[in-house]
Amino acid sequence: MTNARPSALRCPHASRADVAPAAAAPETAPSTVVAEEFLAFVDAPTFPCVGSKAALAKGAIQTHTFGKLGDRANDAPVLDALGAFASMVDGMPQADRTVHSFVALFDGPQDTDEQRFEALLWSQLQRLHDLDVRRGTRWAADVSRNPDDPHFSLSLAGHPFFVIGLHPGASRIARRFAWPAMVFNSHRQFERLREDGRYQKMQAATRERDTALQGGINPNLADFGAAAETRQYSGRKAEAGWTCPFRVRSPR
Repeated sequence: MTNARPSALRCPHASRADVAPAAAAPETAPSTVVAEEFLAFVDAPTFPCVGSKAALAKGAIQTHTFGKLGDRANDAPVLDALGAFASMVDGMPQADRTVHSFVALFDGPQDTDEQRFEALLWSQLQRLHDLDVRRGTRWAADVSRNPDDPHFSLSLAGHPFFVIGLHPGASRIARRFAWPAMVFNSHRQFERLREDGRYQKMQAATRERDTALQGGINPNLADFGAAAETRQYSGRKAEAGWTCPFRVRSPR
């Protein structure tokens, strides 16, 4: 199911907000309830990502609900919806300054620790990529194909994305949402933000708010081009020797 409403931009720093530690949520819930909960989560006064709040105010967040994270039945619907979103972003007039986000919400599992969630997230992303390759889609030409390269971004439907994972067991408050979720933010939109100077201002404001919320910024955070962004996707504090489990294929 899809609900088009405010967005959760790649928070130039990626975390989560107001919400007190995630309250227990029902094992299953109507998709509209999950979507409304997510938008309320972003709207909470202490949620740190100012870009997400701006997108929310403009109705630029698309929420899409799916089955449990890890269910293979999600693969085609998620990729199809991402393809439509990518086409919309690429077709926006150059003068349109609105930043949009795509949010995939899953109705479980709700009992994962950070390592288990990280494994489920990368398994889901790998299957989406593998399906993309089987469909003959090539990697976005404007980003690296190497997950350990600082210039890597995840390519799906020919479009580069930065991914933010959220789940109930997250140690970062700004990532602790009652259901598993993945926010896909367009790398191309972030490049436009950098070009006009908005990105740096939003990043500074977001990091200041996240420090006030949790006492410090996410230790995995780095500016694009300084370190591999894959370390940030799950929200877990990655070890110094962590390597990304994602493998890029080539279409035949």
